This record gives sequence, C-alpha cells and structure tokens, in this order.
Amino acid sequence: MTAARRATSSGGDLAKRGPAYPKAVDNLIAEFAALPGIGRRTAERLAFHVLKTDEARAMGLARAIEAVKTSVRHCDRCWNLSDGHLCDICRDERRDRTTVLIVEQPKDLIALEQTGMYRGLYHVLMGRLSPLDGIGPEELTIPALITRLTGAASNPGGVAISEVILGLNPTLEGDGTALYLAEELKSRSVKVTRLARGLPSGSQLEYANKAVLADAITGRQNID
Repeated sequence: MTAARRATSSGGDLAKRGPAYPKAVDNLIAEFAALPGIGRRTAERLAFHVLKTDEARAMGLARAIEAVKTSVRHCDRCWNLSDGHLCDICRDERRDRTTVLIVEQPKDLIALEQTGMYRGLYHVLMGRLSPLDGIGPEELTIPALITRLTGAASNPGGVAISEVILGLNPTLEGDGTALYLAEELKSRSVKVTRLARGLPSGSQLEYANKAVLADAITGRQNID
C-alpha cells in the first residue's frame, strides 16, 4: 500500500471513530442527545458548557436532577406533580373543592394555573384515550376520577364535587376522551361543562397564551 493510500485509510478510520472524547464526556453527550429535541451538536455544546462551568453549579444541576427523580411523585387525589401525598392545590383550603377541571397532563394544569382565573381543583388523566395505541380508560386515571365523584371522602377536604370541567386538548383524541367522559358522567349528579373554544383546534394547552386560556376558562359551556 502506498503512503498516500495509507494516509487516506487512516483518515477514514479516524472519521468513523469520531472525536476522541474521554469516556465520561462521551457518556454525557449521549445522555443529552437522548433528550427530546436535542441533536448531537447541541448535546456537545451542553456537555462542554457543563465542563466549563464551575463545580458548584455543575453539581447543583446534578443534585436538582436527582431530587426530581427521588422526591417528586403524583398527588394521591388529582395526579398533579407533588413532593408529598397531596399537591399544593389539593392542600389549599381556599380553593373551590366542589369544582374539578380535568386535563390530560400536569403541564396543561400549569398552563391553566398561570392565568390566575381558575380557583377550583384539578384531575390529571395522565394521557388521553387512543384505542389504536391500546390506551383505554384503565390506562388513564379515569377510575380514580370516578372514585372522587362517587364519594366525597375521596375528594380533598371531604367535599362533594358538583361541577366537572372538561379541559382536554382540542384534538381528535382529546375530543374523543371528552365525549367518553361526558357519557360516563351523565348518570351522575354533577354539572358537566367544557372549556370554551377560544382554544384553536389541533393545538396544545401548553402553547396557548394566557389571554386565550383565561377566555377559555371564563367562557366554558354546558355539554348537553
């Protein structure tokens, strides 16, 4: 083999192997790259940011990640994110405990809370019905919701629920889930309403601005 060919072959092998990062750095890049929306180049920038920052801040990030995984759980009543058996909303005696707003995910709850327009309780389904994906009522927290509606003792403060607001995302699956819940709740002595359609169809609650969410809450409608 000529010297030129050897050089070309060697260069090709190096290109295949990629940058000679230490194993710890390479592992960090791989972990960042596994996050949603993070590509290899962005993962490398994040990894080098961690390397360049001082040790106290880097370890603070590590402890924050550890704390999220070891201390955060779901509320026993509404399934919101919490650091105890009940979340702050369920513990707050100033909230209207007769009203429950149903959402798909904790991030939807947070978006609605930021409007400051709703003072009742929540119930997080942890998803939406999707038969094609094998997600039925038992895969969601619908049984827990029915339990809250059946007995006041299962609701925070032992207060009976008188109104259920359907606050699911205005998508095909979200509307299907809302229709299912509306049918399930017809035989129960609760008022069933839904958020007004100030929310654009096909969007997600987390991307809607505060004004749109506030209008949706105040303009909620009855479901016949």
